[in-house]
Amino acid sequence: MITRNAPYFKDELLPDGRPAPAPLRCTAERTVRFEEVDALNIMWHGRYPSYLEDARTAFGEFYGFSYHDLYKAGYVVPVKQMGIDYVAPMRFGQTCRIICNLHWTNAARLNFSYTIVDLSGKLLTTGYTVQLFLTRDLELCMFKPDYAVDFCLRWEAGELPGQV
Repeated sequence: MITRNAPYFKDELLPDGRPAPAPLRCTAERTVRFEEVDALNIMWHGRYPSYLEDARTAFGEFYGFSYHDLYKAGYVVPVKQMGIDYVAPMRFGQTCRIICNLHWTNAARLNFSYTIVDLSGKLLTTGYTVQLFLTRDLELCMFKPDYAVDFCLRWEAGELPGQV
């Protein structure tokens, strides 16, 4: 498995002191389009956030924790913080895999990390996003909403798809 030298997020403990569950993972594939590259045939840095968004969308659909699900429950989760580390250029026609990990946090937020690799597994990019829970009236949630608490209880119990 390809990893960064330093993780974007530190491992947390559950409120009772036990180790938090392992991150949840989902993978999406995408091919670099002509409109995304510059004159050097390298993907422009401003296009990378949409690749992260594709992975988050695939994650939400896989785990039943999509933007639509959250909205129906009365919440939105805008990106508060994002970081991208460019390791190797991506080029027109290149297909990549975006590996999306949701890391456990006791806070009212979502901590995602991303690894983008080519089809041979070569590391291309890493990144992270932090998203906050807001009501649909855009009021900041100071505590995890019940919908997220339920999701985390199922995560902790190992009841989500793909958990070992």
